[in-house]
Amino acid sequence: MSNYKELKREAFEANVALPRQGLINLTFGNASAADRDRGVFAIKPSGVDYEELRAKDMVVVDFEGKRVEGDLNPSSDTPTHRRLLLAFPAIGGVVHTHSSHATAFAQAGQAIPIFGTTHADYFNGDIPVTRKMTEAEIATAYEWETGNVIVERMNNLDPLDFPGILVNRHAPFTWGKTVAKAVEAAVAVECIAHMALMSLQLAPKLARIEPELLNKHFKRKHGADAYYGQSSK
Repeated sequence: MSNYKELKREAFEANVALPRQGLINLTFGNASAADRDRGVFAIKPSGVDYEELRAKDMVVVDFEGKRVEGDLNPSSDTPTHRRLLLAFPAIGGVVHTHSSHATAFAQAGQAIPIFGTTHADYFNGDIPVTRKMTEAEIATAYEWETGNVIVERMNNLDPLDFPGILVNRHAPFTWGKTVAKAVEAAVAVECIAHMALMSLQLAPKLARIEPELLNKHFKRKHGADAYYGQSSK
């Protein structure tokens, strides 16, 4: 019997949510769920169709990159997930998609400007974009180096204030305190990207949201003074 049954279930539920939310085509994308107390994370196996995916298929990998449970090969993006989990101790899950509108911004190498309150409910500013990867980074440990350019761009940014990023020429990665929160962030990033593109069509010179409105919306959901939602008491 699996020693990581609940962790694998959590990762499985996150992965199958991605096509259900319209964030995945074919087998693009993956989600991982971490158990920091045990120093492992569960991730989608490489290249397996979502319709065929089962919880038992999830692959458990430790934070050194060693497979500790599972017969299938883990996602080719596993080193990127591992790099982010090592760099951001506050997160418990990572999601990677190729959702269309967010990926359009990534391919263009453009951050997603913060135009409205929907965006401000999730991000404390523009959704950042990484620099382009170098030839050497691409030719060597590509997936690990992808994580490195994300970490480089996130320097001085709180990963819980900015729960996602666009990898230049590639696509979005998101994260959260749990993998379910990382999925929610992935849905939000795609929604925000779509609305930003439509807003720019209507008003090509649209200015970013006013700082006081950004602060109001972000802080009512995040931080010590947050008041959105129901009390946990």
